[in-house]
Amino acid sequence: MSLFPSSPQPLSTMADKGKKDTKKPAAKQAAAAAAAPAGGVPQSLLLRRKRNEKIAAAKAKNAIALKKKRQANRKAIFKRAEKYTQEYRSLEREQIRLARQARNSGNFYVPPEAKLAFVIRIRGINGVSPKVRKVLQLLRLLQINNGVFIKLNKATINMLRIAEPYIAYGYPNLKTIKQLVYKRGYAKVDRQRIPLSDNAIVQKALGDKGIVCVEDLIHEIFTVGPNFKAASNFLWPFKLNSPNGGWKKKGNHFMEGGDYGNREDHLNALVQRMV
Repeated sequence: MSLFPSSPQPLSTMADKGKKDTKKPAAKQAAAAAAAPAGGVPQSLLLRRKRNEKIAAAKAKNAIALKKKRQANRKAIFKRAEKYTQEYRSLEREQIRLARQARNSGNFYVPPEAKLAFVIRIRGINGVSPKVRKVLQLLRLLQINNGVFIKLNKATINMLRIAEPYIAYGYPNLKTIKQLVYKRGYAKVDRQRIPLSDNAIVQKALGDKGIVCVEDLIHEIFTVGPNFKAASNFLWPFKLNSPNGGWKKKGNHFMEGGDYGNREDHLNALVQRMV
């Protein structure tokens, strides 16, 4: 303890401290009053509410516009499907009419040459020569039981002849094409295998070519249209099962009771067993 008592502070100093202490709460109250409106809600909370309401209104508006657009697209797709159905029926009736006309006149009706083929790889990599391996690579047949659609011309026919002991191919009908696309169809989007679960996937990839739905894709493949190459490359190679009942003999040609080679219209029965 100090021997000398502390000198008393002057009254003026104590009064100044009291004034400073009263100024600090008053400044805080003034800042809070400026931040809070008359209702007692902070200004930041009001701004956040206003911003959230604006975002919600914009989302609702976009959702309504998207719904209307989807409805319009659905109607357009339905009309296209109806038009394609009529086209397929008229083509089938025309072939029946020509066949009846030829039969009535004592002639034979020879249908036009096929423009489309479906190719299935039936053998593996053992003993494959480099030339055949390159042809299978160009045809995108990298695995057993893979299948692709091919446009028939001089070049592709020569390629099929080179790789014939390793493939089975023929001419698919409309039913086979629809089953393959709807049941086993996958799209190639950014090098990824995407299932064809929505028409938006087709429209995003092939919309600039006038193909906006799966029915457009089937029609382009079946008729071998001008955008057949883009439509075929858009489809991932089909991965099929081994046929029910198994293969007969892969080492023999189909005409000799085997499996490989050109089956023409008999390919449809094989695909039915593999889908």
